[in-house]
Amino acid sequence: MSGEPSEKEARREAAAARALAEAEARRRAASAAELPPEIGGRDGPEPVRFGDWERRGIAVDF
Repeated sequence: MSGEPSEKEARREAAAARALAEAEARRRAASAAELPPEIGGRDGPEPVRFGDWERRGIAVDF
């Protein structure tokens, strides 16, 4: 063991770096959904995003 990564490990690291770069590029390219304003809706973050709803101070999971 000379301390240098093997060819297999080097390819794996290169693939991982490519995957991370591609994911970052997709994140930058993705734009937030432009939703129409809700009339009479709830305040705060979208409850569906978190998988639960709150009614009268009680969280209800689906």
